[in-house]
Amino acid sequence: MYSGAPISVPDALLHAFVLEDAASRGDKPALIDGASGRTVTYADLASGVERVAAGLAARGFGPGDVFGILSPNLPEYPIAFHGVLRAGGTATTMNPLSSADELAHQLADSGARFLLTVPPFLETAREAADRAGVEEVFVFGEASGATPFAELMGETSGAPDLSGLDPREALAALPYSSGTTGLPKGVMLSHRNLVANVVQFEAVDDATPEDVLIAVLPFFHIYGMTLLVNAALRNGQTVVSMSRFDLVEFLQLMQDHKVTKAFLVPPILVALAKHPLVAEYDLSSLQRIVSGAAPLGEDLAGAVHKRLGCEVKQGYGMTEASPVTHFVPADVQNWTKYGSVGPVVAGMDAMLVDVDTGEEVASGARGELWVRGPNVMRGYLGNDEATAHTLDADGWLHTGDVAVADADGDFTIVDRVKELIKYKGYQVPPAELEALLLSHDSIADAAVIPVPDEEAGEIPKAYVVLKPDHKMSEADVIAFTADNIAPYKKVRQVAFTDQIPKSASGKILRRLLVAQDRGA
Repeated sequence: MYSGAPISVPDALLHAFVLEDAASRGDKPALIDGASGRTVTYADLASGVERVAAGLAARGFGPGDVFGILSPNLPEYPIAFHGVLRAGGTATTMNPLSSADELAHQLADSGARFLLTVPPFLETAREAADRAGVEEVFVFGEASGATPFAELMGETSGAPDLSGLDPREALAALPYSSGTTGLPKGVMLSHRNLVANVVQFEAVDDATPEDVLIAVLPFFHIYGMTLLVNAALRNGQTVVSMSRFDLVEFLQLMQDHKVTKAFLVPPILVALAKHPLVAEYDLSSLQRIVSGAAPLGEDLAGAVHKRLGCEVKQGYGMTEASPVTHFVPADVQNWTKYGSVGPVVAGMDAMLVDVDTGEEVASGARGELWVRGPNVMRGYLGNDEATAHTLDADGWLHTGDVAVADADGDFTIVDRVKELIKYKGYQVPPAELEALLLSHDSIADAAVIPVPDEEAGEIPKAYVVLKPDHKMSEADVIAFTADNIAPYKKVRQVAFTDQIPKSASGKILRRLLVAQDRGA
């Protein structure tokens, strides 16, 4: 077993912990909208959170209630997020790329009372909200058919007394994750879970109020939520937000705002390593890039370091762990283990276990990574079976990823037990795509596997069995998935076959298709 240094987790609610010093920071920029330059100061942030909480309380929203946020990155996003928590409620953060069906499922499953979105998403949001029984839809700015967010912030007093709320029990966030298998499930993260992960991250980071961060990671995703909406604001850093990734805008913002640290994903590092445009911008202020959400290739990390001259490190985590479990400490200089995610963070235990026997493996041997600590979720909302599959009686979270630990205790992720496909850091459950494909009148059977891709990490490939006398092309199959699911989940390659390999119990043997596809 591998253990991080001990930590002390304060008995605090997340918003109070994050915003502890916000008001005293006054006019210091907390969040800057990259596109417009619109700035939210720390004083604005602190007062805005109080006003949102008061507005929600006036509507009878409080402990036990859920509020959905469907928005790209905006400076007001953290005001809404922490305002919901300040009212005693739970925020369920939603992927703007989701379809109306996916949004309706999350809203209904989480029991969301309210939904906040932006005008371009309002039609889809309204459809999903109506189907899920959401009481009121709010919108940043103004749009017909929704209540302006500014109206929610109209109250100047009346934020509730939360002294009776237990940080260990009260849910702060309810992001949705596919976990190790299956369809997206609500991950119950308590205030203590998320506070603990900020403390764990701070123990290995060297954040200062002088840091300027680029926020291209989506705030709805646990990676962006914890490191940008929580840790960065806790530490008085300035966050420059992007509503979507555009390489030219990204490079311009990095140069203009003299960004010092960037939390990124591997596809962006591909551009930083290879795109000729990068050479046209001054990125000399950049001290460190941290990559997460998907494996970072050793060669790619080295190429970025060589080109930009900054540190390139990576971490590991999952939504169910709030998310950070492994991270290369900031005080480790001249890091060259580019393929490694580093040691387990403070306050956590980690263990590598033989997939077949359940026994702990020796140093240097491959095993499924199990982790345990105060940042591990309370479970999946309303799904005891899935919770028991992922979280055992001793508190170990079974990650579904296979890793190796070296003699220094640094971990490298080498494979996956779980069948989840990671496309540009987003989760794509094969079972969800297979169910969609089987709904087509011309498809008799289907299986979906991951295919390695340099830019995306992995892409979904479908093996399809057509019904007799039915015809479909590869383009037809891809278009069908694109029309019915979030864009990042769509099938990108198709192979037609006569039969899908299955076990005696009917389980799809994806490993055989993977071996066939890779010529093994």
